[in-house]
Amino acid sequence: MTEIFGFSALDLSRFQFATTSIFHYFFVPFTVGFALIIAILQTIAYRTGDPKMENLTRFFGHLFFINFAVGVVTGIVQEFQFGMNWQGFSNFVGNIFGVPLALEVLMAFFLESTFLGLWWFGKGKIPAWLSLASIWIVALGTTVSAFWIIIANAWMQHPVGFEIKNGRAVMTDAWAIVTNPKGLEWFAHIWAGSLTVGAFFVLAVSAYHLRRRHNVEAFRVSFRVALLTALIGSAGVIAAGHTQGQSAVRDQPMKYAAFSALWETPAGNQMPESLVALPSNTLRENRFEITVPYLGSFLAFNNFTGKAKGLNELQAEYEARYGPGNYIPFVWPVYWAFRVMVGLGFLMLLVALVYVWRWRQGKLDDPGRLYPLLLAMPLAPHLANFTGWIATEMGRQPWIVQGLLRTQDAVSNLPVQMVLLSLVAFWVVYLTLIGLDVFLLTRTARAGMHEPDVETPSLPAPHYLAEGGA
Repeated sequence: MTEIFGFSALDLSRFQFATTSIFHYFFVPFTVGFALIIAILQTIAYRTGDPKMENLTRFFGHLFFINFAVGVVTGIVQEFQFGMNWQGFSNFVGNIFGVPLALEVLMAFFLESTFLGLWWFGKGKIPAWLSLASIWIVALGTTVSAFWIIIANAWMQHPVGFEIKNGRAVMTDAWAIVTNPKGLEWFAHIWAGSLTVGAFFVLAVSAYHLRRRHNVEAFRVSFRVALLTALIGSAGVIAAGHTQGQSAVRDQPMKYAAFSALWETPAGNQMPESLVALPSNTLRENRFEITVPYLGSFLAFNNFTGKAKGLNELQAEYEARYGPGNYIPFVWPVYWAFRVMVGLGFLMLLVALVYVWRWRQGKLDDPGRLYPLLLAMPLAPHLANFTGWIATEMGRQPWIVQGLLRTQDAVSNLPVQMVLLSLVAFWVVYLTLIGLDVFLLTRTARAGMHEPDVETPSLPAPHYLAEGGA
C-alpha cells in the first residue's frame, strides 16, 4: 500500500516532522527568553539583598524548571526523526550537521543543565556570586544552544562552505557555515522573538498578581523588567524580520514571491504589495487581491523602484536550471502564515508601547482595561513563532536543502502504515506533554510566591502541589 487515506509516506513524514517541530518549538524560545529575565531578576536580588526579590526569582525559577524539563523530552524525538523518516536527508547532510548538533549538545545543553542544577540546588550552599553566575551561564547556554540549531537550519536554506562528494555534502569551510549570513540574520530574528515569549509570559503572571494585590512590590519589579524586555524584543523582531525578508529576495526569490503572492513580475517601475489576497496554485494567479502601490518595492529594497521576480517567471527559470517539475510552493498557507506573523509582531509592539505609556503616567500597578488582553498575550509570540516557521519551511518547498536536495528524495523508504503509526504515537505523547506543561505552569503561576524563607537552604516544594492559591 503506497497511500492511506489519500496520504503517502512522504506526506505523513512531512506532517509528522512539521507538527513535532512545532510542539518542540513551544518550549525552545520560551526557555531562551525566560532564562534571561530570571537572570536579570536574580541580579536585582543579588544587588539589593531583598528577600522578596530572591523569593520572586525562585518563584519564576519553578516555572522555568517545568518548561525546561518538558522541553528536553520533546527535543529528543527531533534528532531520532532524521534517521527514522529522513534517511536520504541524513545521508546527504550528515557531514555538515554533525558539527553544529554535537556542539549544541556538548557546549550548550550540558552547560545549561549543569549550571541550572547548581543555581537551583545550591541555594544556601554556594556563594551568592556563584549562584548569580550560574543562572547567567544558563541564560547564555540556552542562547548558544539555539544558535547552533539555527546555523544548521540556515545551511538548509542557504548552503555554504561545502562540496558534493559521492552524492553527499562535505564540509570544506566550517567558518563559512558558522558565519552564514542567513544564519546570523535568523539568529537575531529568533532571539528577539524568544525575548517576547518569555517577556509576555512574565507580564501576564505579574499582572495577574498585581491585579489581586499579591506581593505588589516584587511583582511590580518583574512587570517592569518584562515590559522593557517585551518592548526590546518586539522592536527587534520586526527590524530583524524586515532584514531577513530582504535577504530572501536575493537568496530564495521563490519564497519571497510566495510571501507576497506575487505571480507575475511587475511590468511598471515599481512593485505593489498585496494587503489581502486569495492565491490559487491551480490558476497560478490571485483570485482576489487588494494591493498598495510602491509598498512592495519599499519592503523588499528600501526604495520605491525595486522589483522582485514573480512566481511564474521563477518557475520557468527553475525548470531550465533544475529540470522539469513544480517549483512553486503551496502559496496560500505561506502567504497567510506570513501575514499572521507580521500582524502579531506589531500587536506585541503596540501592547508594549501602551504599557510603557501607562508606566510614564504612574499607572503601571493597575493593568487597566487591557488586562484580559494582557493575560492572553503569552499566546501571541507562540503563534507568531509557529506561523513564521510554517511560512519559512513551506516557502522553500520542494527543496529540503535549497537547490541541492528535494524533499521527495530525502524521505526514507518506509511503509505508509508505519509512518502513520509513529505519527499517532508522537501526537499522543506530545499532546500529553503540552497539556501537562500548560497545567503545571498555570497552576504554579496562580499559586503565587511563598513567604520569604531565606534561612532554609532546602528545596521548597513546587507550588502546584500546594493547597489553595489565588
